[in-house]
Amino acid sequence: MIEIIEETLIDAVKLLPFLFITYLIMEYIEHRMGERSKKIIKKSGKLGPFFGSILGIFPQCGFSVSATNLYAGRVITLGTLIAVYLSTSDEMLPIFISEAVSPIIILKILGIKLIIGIIAGIIIDISINLLKNKQKEQNNEIEHICEEEHCHCNEKGIIKSSIYHTINIFIFIILITFIINILVYFVGEETIASWVLNKPIIGPMICSLIGLIPNCAASVIITNMYLESVISFGSMISGLLTGAGVGLAVLFKTNNKLKENIKIVALLYAIGTISGIIIELIGIKF
Repeated sequence: MIEIIEETLIDAVKLLPFLFITYLIMEYIEHRMGERSKKIIKKSGKLGPFFGSILGIFPQCGFSVSATNLYAGRVITLGTLIAVYLSTSDEMLPIFISEAVSPIIILKILGIKLIIGIIAGIIIDISINLLKNKQKEQNNEIEHICEEEHCHCNEKGIIKSSIYHTINIFIFIILITFIINILVYFVGEETIASWVLNKPIIGPMICSLIGLIPNCAASVIITNMYLESVISFGSMISGLLTGAGVGLAVLFKTNNKLKENIKIVALLYAIGTISGIIIELIGIKF
């Protein structure tokens, strides 16, 4: 239990800088920038999936949390959010490096995640723009976040408001991470691994579900199973694509549209599963 608590606190503390900087940016956009500047930021979202995917490949789930908060405030597009989720690497990179996996193989895996993230993000944004004028719905969602938490941001100033939001979501992350760490501890990695053992088609589907666990432990389990030859390359990619760290948990906390959140999770799962199955059928292996 002590180890679980320590691991929970360490994982949560790593996210603090990302949380504070993200909320500071959001508060600045809301209270210091004019409407014209806000519109420019939203229009620049066309390149969001590209930059989002690049940021996501760094081994830190803090980027998925930051992207989630920015999406809840409608600072970035849905395509950018999905791009970050798909490319996020979490603990995969450190584990591969510690196991002396070839740098070429690591770069190829990161490249696959990067390309899928960019393509999926761009397609999503284009599809949304074609279906309906989403910009009309993206007005002042940052204000809604403040209203729900009753933080009186206008009275406190951007620094105090940022600290308030950071502490609020930090406590939430600690609780969620602690619960999931306990479940993973009692279920065990071997039990989870047995769910996908020798299941070439079902493997990507199950690994995508495991990746959706809002915790960095998901990427650890999936990466270790691949290194131990328990799952195929396609199954690993499926799980790593859907593994967005605690980003999904934060999504349900900060974005007050439950149906939209469920659709985002379903979309992420579908992309991860389909990508893994395609990789299996093509026969890509490293």
